[in-house]
Amino acid sequence: RPTMEEQCRRIRATAAAAAVPLYVSLISGGVAGTTVDVVLFPLDTIKTRLQAPEGFMKSGGFNGLFKGVSAAAVGSAPGASLFFMSYETAKQNLEPRMESAPVAHMAAASLGEVAACVVRVPTEIIKQRMQANMFPTAQGALRNVLDTEGVLGLWRGYGSTVAREIPFSLIQFPLYEHLKKVWAASKASGELRPYESALCGSVSGAFSAAVTTPLDVVKTRLMLGADKAGVAYDGMASTFRRVVADEGAAALFKGVQPRVMWISIGGFFFFGAYEGTKASLMGM
Repeated sequence: RPTMEEQCRRIRATAAAAAVPLYVSLISGGVAGTTVDVVLFPLDTIKTRLQAPEGFMKSGGFNGLFKGVSAAAVGSAPGASLFFMSYETAKQNLEPRMESAPVAHMAAASLGEVAACVVRVPTEIIKQRMQANMFPTAQGALRNVLDTEGVLGLWRGYGSTVAREIPFSLIQFPLYEHLKKVWAASKASGELRPYESALCGSVSGAFSAAVTTPLDVVKTRLMLGADKAGVAYDGMASTFRRVVADEGAAALFKGVQPRVMWISIGGFFFFGAYEGTKASLMGM
């Protein structure tokens, strides 16, 4: 029977063998994030306009569905790269030290979101204000934020974004890792192909998207700044209460269909691109 020291040595060796280099996480995350955000941008625009206080048609309807795509493209690669770099690093360090793999995945995903949102939130604000037809150009939206709210205005809604992303990731990533583990265990090779990992990402993303839609509605309202009467939204709890009081509880699920569709399809391409790029780089 192996001694405790030998068991620890084996655990460290296994973790080291599975370790993903930082440059692999950076490149794989960047490729995956940019691919999904640009290709599926129209669905994100429809979702944002459905959630806007002015309503879908007044926010632009089906016109200009790629408004804000430049801001999304700028933030996609660094945001996704920073997330996966943090996630993979935290996962590799936590898994050998924690008895529960899902808890390690939850903690790693949470750390990844806190880091990624530092980059993601400013571009998300510019993107959503353009999507809601508030500004025709990214430069105009940026200038307005700086003039009216100062530099810190670029991080308006950071707390609500993290509060949306962490619950989303707490559901999505442990479910994603679990689905991969169960599926891989049923295969003779014990390994999944990138498209199979992509399917796991699609299922976990769709479920997580539906459950966290109310948090997404609150985040969108905070980022857009004010309701249709021009009264500013202030804080998550206050915005949540105002949406329910003014529009009813059903308003918390505005945009749920395109959100689920976008993240389900996006999850397939996102995790497929990530796992495929990672496998290619690790095999070099």
